Amino acid sequence: MATRGKSINLFLMDGEPSGSIKCTLANWTGVAYKIPRTELEKCKERDDLKQSGVYFLFGVDEETNESVVYVGQAGVRKNGEGILYRLQEHKRKSDKDYWTEAVVFTTSNNSFGPTEISWLENRFCSLAANAKRYSVKNGNDPNLGNVTEEKESELEEFVDYAKIVMGVLGHKIFEPLTETVSNEKQDDSAVDESIYFFKRKDTDAKGKTTSEGFVVLEGSVVRMSIRPSCPDSVKSDREKHKNAIGENGILNASILFKSPSGASSFVNFGSSNGNIDWKTANGKTLKDVENNEAEDVEINE
Repeated sequence: MATRGKSINLFLMDGEPSGSIKCTLANWTGVAYKIPRTELEKCKERDDLKQSGVYFLFGVDEETNESVVYVGQAGVRKNGEGILYRLQEHKRKSDKDYWTEAVVFTTSNNSFGPTEISWLENRFCSLAANAKRYSVKNGNDPNLGNVTEEKESELEEFVDYAKIVMGVLGHKIFEPLTETVSNEKQDDSAVDESIYFFKRKDTDAKGKTTSEGFVVLEGSVVRMSIRPSCPDSVKSDREKHKNAIGENGILNASILFKSPSGASSFVNFGSSNGNIDWKTANGKTLKDVENNEAEDVEINE
């Protein structure tokens, strides 16, 4: 079945793209807000932010420089304060000072009860952890709760829409960097030109192009000793992703780079031209593959 287009409405609440944003989607009862930490007070008159819902706190860990997220839930309290009140509590806590903006999900008809928000918190937390784009700061797994199969189906549909909205709001927290490469696929990589290799005496890396850039895949072996040609940008990347480099230079997570050369230089711990140094199992360079694709497009046109 073909994927259909989606109509999404973004309302810039402050008239600025960097300010608070309200997001709705056609044929969806959900409502999402993207709120900078500094703009919480401006939202206090919004009734739907006094409802129950699930929220995400996004920021950067100062020690590891990793992108981090905390997933939480907020129920309506006796004083009528719900999601926004919970966010304000987090703002006052010193152990939550890493976050710079929140994304909130609630509904236009105030239909979330304690069971629904517990289930959604658990589901969102699991999806974020599996995608491995952000370090999830939840100390304990949220309680899944008990829902009927009918309610679970309804909530899964809500999650599907929330994934779309979250990506539109700038956080691809639920999307893995690249599709999982199965063992069968890896064993048959001699005929798989979607996987590129960077192999030298002290490296054995695999990578893949995506719509976001170039991903060095988990399990790749990177060079551990720095080369004299190493640019400062590569040193910075090595420091940023030091926790992803395990024993003997084996990556314990996939890493996204803006360019093939940024990826190959990271692997090489020195300068590298990724368009030439990344090759398929058949020896074709990335540049050759892309040139062939361009030629095919011209022929078809």
